[in-house]
Amino acid sequence: MKKMIWYICLLVLVVFNARAEEIIELPKVDNSTPLMDIMNKRKSSRIYSSKEVDLQTLSEILWSAFGVNDRGTRTIPTALNKQNLKVFIVYEGKIWNYDGVKNALVKVSDENVEEYIAKQDFVKNAPVNLIYTGSDKDYSYFHAGSATQNVSLYAASKGLNAIVRGYIDKEGLKNKLNLGDDEFVIINQVIGYQEN
Repeated sequence: MKKMIWYICLLVLVVFNARAEEIIELPKVDNSTPLMDIMNKRKSSRIYSSKEVDLQTLSEILWSAFGVNDRGTRTIPTALNKQNLKVFIVYEGKIWNYDGVKNALVKVSDENVEEYIAKQDFVKNAPVNLIYTGSDKDYSYFHAGSATQNVSLYAASKGLNAIVRGYIDKEGLKNKLNLGDDEFVIINQVIGYQEN
């Protein structure tokens, strides 16, 4: 009887392994198109110079995150078309809110919030810090994910470094950004040039 149980267990293992070993070899990825090439170049980096980002590049970074395209829709999808993501930027020592419809920055505060976002030293050098906020616990995280991916791909296309970070003081930032009771800080994205 013990031998029969051992053979059954062995047979089950052979069948299980045969199923687990089933593999489909996929064709090599073709990185020759511009989008595939940019995705291939995208990376997270913790090395930044303090070189300023010019307004044209800043405009394109923010437009990539949550701008309005030629069709009049956002550059990212939003669940139920809520469009309830907000993108704040810490730039030149001030806090700004990005108005994607007007493609403009609206000053929120002159207050320095470095202590809330620069929990890691490399952040102090970076000239651009985006802070994504939302008001929908079900979908805002997805919206921020789409926005950070767009910005990361844009950064890769321009030779900029970028990284997404959760190591920030979210409650402290909520107060400094003047968010409503139902709004919350989701994530931070650091963008800048490589250190030479």
